[in-house]
Parts: sequence; structure tokens; C-alpha cells
Amino acid sequence: MLNLTLTKSKHFCRRIIGQALIAGMCISSSLVTLHANAEELGYPEKEELKFGFIKLTDMAPIAIAYEKGFFEDEGLYVTIEAQANWKVLLDGVIDGRLDGAHMLAGQPIAATIGYGTKAEIITPFSMDLNGNGITVSNEIWQQMKVNIPKRPDGKPVHPIKADALKPVVEKYSASGKPFNMGMVFPVSTHNYELRYWLAAGGIHPGFYAPHKGDTSGQIDAQALLSVTPPPQMPATLEAGTIYGYCVGEPWNQQAVFKGIGVPVVTDYEIWKDNPEKVFGITKAFSEKYPNTTIRLTRALIRAAKWLDENNNANRPEAVKILSQSNYVGADYDVIANSMTGTFEYEKGDKRDVPDFNVFFRYNATYPYYSDAIWYLTQMRRWGQISEDKPDTWYKEVANKVYRPDIYMKAAQSLVDEKLMAASDFAELANEDGFRNPQTHFIDNIVYDGTKPNEYINKFSIGLKAGDKI
Repeated sequence: MLNLTLTKSKHFCRRIIGQALIAGMCISSSLVTLHANAEELGYPEKEELKFGFIKLTDMAPIAIAYEKGFFEDEGLYVTIEAQANWKVLLDGVIDGRLDGAHMLAGQPIAATIGYGTKAEIITPFSMDLNGNGITVSNEIWQQMKVNIPKRPDGKPVHPIKADALKPVVEKYSASGKPFNMGMVFPVSTHNYELRYWLAAGGIHPGFYAPHKGDTSGQIDAQALLSVTPPPQMPATLEAGTIYGYCVGEPWNQQAVFKGIGVPVVTDYEIWKDNPEKVFGITKAFSEKYPNTTIRLTRALIRAAKWLDENNNANRPEAVKILSQSNYVGADYDVIANSMTGTFEYEKGDKRDVPDFNVFFRYNATYPYYSDAIWYLTQMRRWGQISEDKPDTWYKEVANKVYRPDIYMKAAQSLVDEKLMAASDFAELANEDGFRNPQTHFIDNIVYDGTKPNEYINKFSIGLKAGDKI
């Protein structure tokens, strides 16, 4: 097992070598000129860093940046530490125990607006697209199957909509049994994806009412959603505490391998190429250590490129790294089941999903304002934001949290140093931070990040303009 904490002597040697290399760059007058303000990319103000993560495959850019020496190329000497849950991770970044972390995309946004914990967290780097799934127990799957059309070979037609689950939920409700499901955190993509999928099938996932002190998210709910840490999802399902869950990999495929559940839909099918995790740091860190911030962003961009290049040719090596106990710690075959371009639904029903995990292509690493605004629309839709906000408010919050300016400085410096090609970022040359209206949702509702209130009002289930719990 790899020890991620460098020994003092080894660390010292690497640090001296790193400083010598940077000094050599100075002597040769090859310091990088930044595109935005023509300043030199200087020494990292803070060299020794500790980053946190949760045991999920989408923490891969951090692991690869470490293992491939991309952090050390930047003069950064990093310790990587798994965290018990998302709250512990967020608190660690806020109190300075961690310098940065693999975060749920909703965490920096929620912290900035003061939902749950109040803190100024930013992200200069989006870690991936897609990567989640919704799994149900074998018992629930057998009840759902009768409601799902079949292909000529007898396998279910995908994507499977929550319409197939609705009669099951109604039966449980009629018998007085609550229909319990798990998600990983109240402001997680998983919570919003599960809610989105359920609501699109006519199942109400419940409202929050923080202004009344109710943060359960179960007001008026037909399916009751509660928090379970990702690695505990399969065991909680097996125990019968929940009937299904939404989680990232490898914990959907783990249910298949253990024979305890069936993934019914991926988030790629709920919202094609949806943003998933981000790398979060405090605003104070970015302002105190601006060079360090750009350098860690550079390392993560290079890692993401490595993960996707040559049609995912590096994925088997990445899976081997992630299977180590100090990273994700699941079996190689379990991680590879989704990480290498396939996804197994019902046992034996493995299908090609080449974009199940995307780390660099489709501008995956660029922190789009419109991605942040989508999360805010879902917070408002389900009551985590209690009152109406004008469109300008959504844009202002996104501008505070998502920092494409930092990202583009890092990207341009990589191009200037010829560590990456200009073509790697060609589509970002005139980027304004808003994706074109997105159409690939399971309910066919179009999302335009420049019109958040108009978007919120399109849904049949959820709060609309003027509504309050």
C-alpha cells in the first residue's frame, strides 16, 4: 500500500530539487507570462499542502496529480487524506485543517449563501462530468420490472424513468410503509439528481423549510430521502434501511457485484454531461496564496487531461491506482466496471457508456457559471432557498463561487509553457461562463442558465415564483 505522507528526508530532498528546478527556470528567463495580466507565474507561496477527498472514483484528478508528479512539477508537496463524510471534509477546509478538497459541487455554493454552514468557498476547477447512478434493492427491482418496456432480447429499455417506480411507491404508501431512499448530502448532486428523477416520474421527493427550522427535506414527500455516506450505501441497502439510493461510483457497481441491488439509471441519462464534483478552497486561501492556487489548478488540469487522453487509454492504470486502500479501496474489477467506459445494470446487463466518467473532454474542468446556477435553481425548487430571488442574484452568487478567471490563467500558462496545446482549450477562447441551453434531460425540459426563474417555473413538481412552504 502506498504511503501518501512523504518521509521528512524524502520530502526535504524533493523540496530542494523542486526549488532548484524553479530557480533554473528563473535563471533561464523562462517564467510563464500570464495571458490576463502579463504577470509572471511566481513561486508557490505555500508549498506543503493537505487535500481531502471522499472515497469515490471522481476524486481521480487529485490521485493522478499526486501519482504522476504534476503537483511536484509545480513545487507543491501534497498529502492526500480520506475524510469520513462530506461535512467533516467541508469543515476541514473552512478551519484550515485542509488546504483544499474534492467537494460536492453544491457545497461551495451552499456555504456562500449560508445554507448549513456559512463560509466563502470558491472553485477554480470542476473535477468531472457524470459518474453517478441510482440503485434499488432486488425486491424493488422485481416490482419495477413489470412496468418497464423490453427490448427484443428481453432486456429493459433504457433510460428507465421513475414512472416505473411510481406504482411501487404508491403501494408502499397505501400499506402505511414509508419509502426510504438514500443520498449522500443535502446539497449534493446526488440529492438533486434523485429528486429530479423522482419528480420527472410523478413522485414527490419533499420540500425543505429552513425558515421554519425543518431541514429534513421530507415535507409532502412520497419518497423519503435521507443522508448516508457513500461507502455505506450498499450495506444500508442490504440491511433494508433504504430501498434505493443515488451515489457515485464505485458504490452502484458494488451493489451489482454483491448481488444486493440493481442500478436502474445513470446521471448521464438524467442529465447528459452534468457537472459533478469541484475542487474547493477558501476565498481567503486563494487571496493569500494566488500563485499556489494557480499552480494546484495547473496540476489538476494536467491530471484530468491524462485521464481522458487517447480515448481513455490510461483508465486501466488509473483504476489500479484508485483501487489502493488509501484512495477508493474497492476491487479493481468493481471500479473498472464503470471507469473504463461500460456500466452494468442488472447482473450480466453490461452496456457501453463511454462517457460515464468524463474528466477533461467537453470542457469538463472549466467552472461554468451556468453549472453553479443550476444547483441554485434546485435549491430554490426544493425549498432550501426559502424566498424568490431575481435572476441577477443567481448570477452574482455564481460569480462569487465559480472562478473561471483563475482557471484560464492556469490554462494559458500551461499553453505558454507548452505543457498543453492551445487546441486543448480552443472552445474556451471566447467563453462567457454560460453553456448553451441544455436539452438532454430525462424530462426534456430545457435549461438556460441565463434565465433561472423561467427554468424553475417549468416544473410541475417543485416551488415556483412566489411559492413558499
